[in-house]
Amino acid sequence: MKRKQFKIYILTLASVVGLTACTNLEIEETDSIISEGFQGLADTNSTIGELYNRIGGQYGDQANFFALQEVTTDAALVPTRGTDWGDNGLWRVLHDHTWNGEHAFIITVWDQFNANQLFASQILDSRSNPSPANIGDASFLRAYSMWIILDNYGQIPFRDTALPSSSLPVVLTGQAAVDFIIADLDQAIANLPTTAAGTGDALNTASKAAARHLKAKVLLNKHIYLGTSPDSADMAQVISLVDAIAADGFALQAGFFDLFRAAADNETIWSLTSLATGNRIFNGLHYNSTSVAGGGWNGFSTLAEYYDLYEGNPDKNEVDINGNPLDGQEERRGGVPLAGTPFTGAAGTTDNGGFEDASNVGFGYLVGQQYALNGTPLADRAGAPLTFKRDFKDGQGNTSFINNDETTGVRVMKYNPRYGGGFVGHEIIFRYSDAYLMKAEAMLRSGQDPTTMVNALRSLREASPLGTVGESQLLDERGRELFQEVWRRNDLIRFGQFNRDWLFKAPAQIGNTERNLFPIPPAQLLANPNLVQNPGY
Repeated sequence: MKRKQFKIYILTLASVVGLTACTNLEIEETDSIISEGFQGLADTNSTIGELYNRIGGQYGDQANFFALQEVTTDAALVPTRGTDWGDNGLWRVLHDHTWNGEHAFIITVWDQFNANQLFASQILDSRSNPSPANIGDASFLRAYSMWIILDNYGQIPFRDTALPSSSLPVVLTGQAAVDFIIADLDQAIANLPTTAAGTGDALNTASKAAARHLKAKVLLNKHIYLGTSPDSADMAQVISLVDAIAADGFALQAGFFDLFRAAADNETIWSLTSLATGNRIFNGLHYNSTSVAGGGWNGFSTLAEYYDLYEGNPDKNEVDINGNPLDGQEERRGGVPLAGTPFTGAAGTTDNGGFEDASNVGFGYLVGQQYALNGTPLADRAGAPLTFKRDFKDGQGNTSFINNDETTGVRVMKYNPRYGGGFVGHEIIFRYSDAYLMKAEAMLRSGQDPTTMVNALRSLREASPLGTVGESQLLDERGRELFQEVWRRNDLIRFGQFNRDWLFKAPAQIGNTERNLFPIPPAQLLANPNLVQNPGY
């Protein structure tokens, strides 16, 4: 990676630095160790706050959890441009599905979220004297962390805090794992507050709606964890849970990209103030795209096939200074401004020579020539036009994952540097549009027709109606609505598309369903014989 990247997000990658050399089988104290003599926590309130902060940093990181959910899919890849983003293939093996159990991100996610669930269990221990509010938060955060481990690794080591550290954690899989998570979520729903939509910072901690959202997510994916077919009773519960979320005032809201600013909105169910939105912004921008926060990091891109899910000219995606589309694109595809927006003192913006600083950076998908605030075409560091391209080519014009020039790849911009200097403490984890589409999916999987429901969302997003909605149309709609919101891997697996071919996937991995789970880190297998390595590793 480039040096300037570390200057900006050094804290979020601190754990990776310590893990990149984890290539031996030395057993260390990690997630499954609790100190001898544990007699409860002295201050559960501060511990809850610390746990939220931990999860905020873990979720906001561009590596680890985000990378495992997005870079392993058709939605994101990190090509090597010159010497940038080579990192010994750390990013490439995720996208081409050739990772192994020594991959730093796979180890880190296992350690982080298992540590979270143990931390939450300590809060829930009766010796910590948790209040009902503590029980609500800790039950929710434990369920969330355990669900991530189940979804990514298929088995969860669980330590009872009442047992001595010499006892091995039990391992939950399948129905037992789902039942444990659901029980935690029911306890969370009983103890968490009802927090109304549009209350801004109040949604930075969990509410009944957040717990219901996660419960719906678990039930929607339950058949994947059990190796069965979707159950009609589970689908009915998903629909009921989403209806209960709507009863708290959560609803679809117009103005798609406004949802990803700090202002309150009616769609955000749970967000975190990790100040890590900069990772989502700068990892794809070119070094010369903006001077805000030192410029972009020129890493992440998306595949042309993902960009082509949207309506509009496949080769151009421009907007005028008011954001109006010029190439027939739908709202969610965004576009490239031909110049910056004149400064008027709008909330969250700063003046740069009479323009809103960074307003030359578009929303959505950035392709083609990029422009400076004054409308001058930008250039890359070698002086060539800064034109983001659909394809990934090396110096000889061959399609390649390495030796790309600085301009390859369509860039993705859901959050934007023009507001708050690029680091705004509002990163959405759960959003009503996701819940809405979960309900549509539950309807489809129980024999109902969700076409009218999906078209209502498309109309709000200024997209043409669909004639019919089946599985492929619903998966595409989730892709268009929820890009970069860390759901793509989960969605592709549930719809049976994670193992299909896409650009740069290793031929031997096409159709390999064993890649649906990541490997258990080898050191953890040695530490806990109750764990069993996943097939294919």
